[in-house]
Amino acid sequence: MSLQLRPATPADIPAITAIYAVEVRELVNTYEYEVPGEAEMAQRMQDITTRGFPYLVATVDGEVAGYAYANSYRARIAYQWTVENSVYVDGRFQGKGVGRALMQALIDECTARGYRQMIAVIGEPTNTASIKLHERFGFELIGIFRGLGRKHGRWLDTVQMQRALGDGADSAPSNE
Repeated sequence: MSLQLRPATPADIPAITAIYAVEVRELVNTYEYEVPGEAEMAQRMQDITTRGFPYLVATVDGEVAGYAYANSYRARIAYQWTVENSVYVDGRFQGKGVGRALMQALIDECTARGYRQMIAVIGEPTNTASIKLHERFGFELIGIFRGLGRKHGRWLDTVQMQRALGDGADSAPSNE
């Protein structure tokens, strides 16, 4: 198995869309109801990368196995040093180190770009694979929002985790 990481390109959109479609249709790791099409996913990628956030793909033997990106945590200016992460892995490649590789690369990219905090918003406490992945990378449980969303006919709790990047809150950012 040859695992490679690289910045995502528009050519990756069909595979990214297919991975995300499973998440929307079958799971509760995202709270969207309708599967976005390739044009919408391409627009989202462009929006994220245009604003200077990393958007990565992992390939295994040349096939897109997963993707990850960081985005702004919230819109207010004081949050400009905080990012929210997203990591999605094709079910065929789960448990093979793809998520770990994407998470490490995303943390490294965000740290290099001067971000100081990374937030994980995990759809449900039963998503133990995601929680354990984040714990391996030093994320701490901040809290669980009860009944925050509703999907597939049930109320969903939402896990929030956080880790510092670089100096975290121990020093002022260089671009302040």
